[in-house]
Amino acid sequence: MIRTIRKIVTGTTQYDGAGVKLVRVIGNSNVEDFDPFLMLDAFDSADPADYVKGFPWHPHRGIETVTYLIHGDIEHRDSIGNKGSIQDGCCQWMTAGSGIMHQEMPKPADRMLGVQLWLNLPREDKMTAPQYRDIKANMIPKIADNGSTISVISGNYKETSGPVHGDYVKTLFLDVNMEPNSEWKLQTKTDDTLFVYIVEGEGWFDESHQDIQQSRRAVLFHEGDEFLAKASQKGLRFLLFSANPLKEPIAWGGPIVMNTREELDLAFREISDGTFIQSN
Repeated sequence: MIRTIRKIVTGTTQYDGAGVKLVRVIGNSNVEDFDPFLMLDAFDSADPADYVKGFPWHPHRGIETVTYLIHGDIEHRDSIGNKGSIQDGCCQWMTAGSGIMHQEMPKPADRMLGVQLWLNLPREDKMTAPQYRDIKANMIPKIADNGSTISVISGNYKETSGPVHGDYVKTLFLDVNMEPNSEWKLQTKTDDTLFVYIVEGEGWFDESHQDIQQSRRAVLFHEGDEFLAKASQKGLRFLLFSANPLKEPIAWGGPIVMNTREELDLAFREISDGTFIQSN
């Protein structure tokens, strides 16, 4: 059964961190529909003033953050000694787990284009040890398939395995770049939550011939075992995310996502009294 469109979400311009202009595509208001995906922020700017103030030191607990850059340069460092840069075609997969402090500081570039995804952690893994996975562009397989180029960031595409799979939530994350007037199909796990974020171009999904244009949109699909995309004469590029929903309660406060209000209150008390970083 081909997946049909359940919902189209148009992101809104917001300012976060120290004043970074971004588009919040999904967030707290539609978190149940996108479970286990919590938030997707997108950025696309040729003006460094939109982003160079960056995201100075801040905490996270209970989630994973996945930062994927198509173009740009972001320096990062954290409270467990990691540091480095995310550059063109690279991805950083950070497990905040029991708690981490980190900062992300974009550098001026001719274009800053990418996304950050927040992925929820299951209840039993909320307090796991923090870790980073720096995924360089040359670690990401690129597969040519019938007029499309598929970059496999996480999970498996046909016989090709990405550099990560998701230790806690098995996640399929693909960057799909379709040539004009091409068609692309993907076999999917029937019950998984699946959505795409349109980077550029236009086309349509399922068999409804409903044109979907870029315009900061995420498209969420009903359950099904096959995904279908068709590019217009302008071509189509989108990011595809798919994972099994957790179906667990969510208590969300800023950079902390837990299961209960009590766990959330504890995290903020620990931030205040300096005991937030656990010795795992």
